[in-house]
Amino acid sequence: MKCEVLKTRLGIPQIDLSGICIKPELAELIPATLAERHQVIPVKVAGNKIVLAMTDPTNFYAIDDIRMVSGFDVEPVIAAEKDILRAIRECYGVQDLVEKAINKMRPEDIRLTAKLQTADDAPIIGLVNSLMDQAIKDMASDIHIEPQDTSLRVRFRIDGMLREIGSFPREIHPAIVARIKIISDMDIAEKRIPQDGRIKIKGAESDIDIRVSTLPTIMGEKVVMRLLDQQTVILDINKLGFSTENSKNYHKIYSQSYGMVLVTGPTGSGKTTTLYSTLNQVNSPNQNIITLEDPVEYHLGGVNQVQVHPKAGLTFASGLRSALRQDPNILLVGEIRDSETADIAIRAALTGHLVFSTLHTNDAAGTITRLLDMDVEPFIVASSVLGVVAQRLVRRLCPKCRESYIPSTDALERLFLGVEPDVSIRLYQGAGCAHCNHTGYQGRMAIHEVMPITSQIREAINRRASSDEICNIAIAQGMITMRQDGIEKACTGLTDVKEIMRVAYAEASGGQL
Repeated sequence: MKCEVLKTRLGIPQIDLSGICIKPELAELIPATLAERHQVIPVKVAGNKIVLAMTDPTNFYAIDDIRMVSGFDVEPVIAAEKDILRAIRECYGVQDLVEKAINKMRPEDIRLTAKLQTADDAPIIGLVNSLMDQAIKDMASDIHIEPQDTSLRVRFRIDGMLREIGSFPREIHPAIVARIKIISDMDIAEKRIPQDGRIKIKGAESDIDIRVSTLPTIMGEKVVMRLLDQQTVILDINKLGFSTENSKNYHKIYSQSYGMVLVTGPTGSGKTTTLYSTLNQVNSPNQNIITLEDPVEYHLGGVNQVQVHPKAGLTFASGLRSALRQDPNILLVGEIRDSETADIAIRAALTGHLVFSTLHTNDAAGTITRLLDMDVEPFIVASSVLGVVAQRLVRRLCPKCRESYIPSTDALERLFLGVEPDVSIRLYQGAGCAHCNHTGYQGRMAIHEVMPITSQIREAINRRASSDEICNIAIAQGMITMRQDGIEKACTGLTDVKEIMRVAYAEASGGQL
């Protein structure tokens, strides 16, 4: 709206930056600090003029500064603030910030000294802060700092995929690791064993909790920092991507007063988010909810959350025994890792408690056989488990550059979908644009498989039927497999078939995923 007003009153043209890729040689005409201060970005050079995208074209101080620094006359155009900030982030990013910090460093700064703890303006502090700030801006879930033979590689995990954002001098690695250890309360002198730490960052809009892990490798200590933003966790179950049918089935499962609900999938598949959203749905003043987690990732209002501490004797099993003496209505066990925890959790479900937990299995039916492998009696599993949700995360197509296409007659997509070469079909893909950092994807969504435990499935469990047989019974009763759920979402343009093939296809079990 502001852009439209300025355009009308000043007669200055407006530009949409979402489909424009700023060339590196253009960005080099203006220092990153100046671009950030004035919220400007060069779009093109025409003769002796530089076309400058600005949020406020009446900022003559900015125009004068750019003219003096670049040596060009300035021709302003109007652009949205969010688009300019995104363009600045893409053009200058963390690589530029780190290189500037490196250039300011002296040899004594790189060596591990007490100065790292006391000098607020030490370049190494600015360097580490720049890495974390950029990761937050890029909505990365993890930062990987990895020493190589001759360099230091830094990667961000964005939308589940690792992207290299810079390769820096090997010499700064000890100083970076030391600084991270200091602010995460680790032992900076210990380099031989893995360590874990935590950093709290007060943001303008929300607090960021960073879990830090170090691992000694033959090249030096590798550091992984996991970023947990309290504002980004989805607590609305209607926003988790459940299809209409899956949502209805899952609601029937978790709305019961007692029994066990299991959410399964690999690490990083969104199980915790699904469980938190479910707890948020069932939470009320007349319910006593207790969770046992390792670690507690997000804080939920009105829920009693417990962090397990195995070294101190507080395990999932012992914590669950204690929680049962706290008069709970609903229990969440972060993960069923062993037979003891499985036995206690299931018996809690049989004695009038609603129990939520997770397991690492490939599909919903495989969860049942996993419990049986933990020496839980079949009749107990059949009596206690209400239902299982299996899920994976796939990348969403970027809404700005999503486009439809007709796959070629020999395309892998046709083989995966089972569509004949002569049958017309229209699919979707991301072309790549500045909005999605030219990946074609932005954000992630879940694909699900919801399996209620029916009387037929209970009978199959009691006779120790295989996971394949249980899966076939569930499909015959209307269960939508993850593969089918993913295909439906790909056909509506939410994601693409290649993502479903990457995440949800398996040769095993007849490819039922």
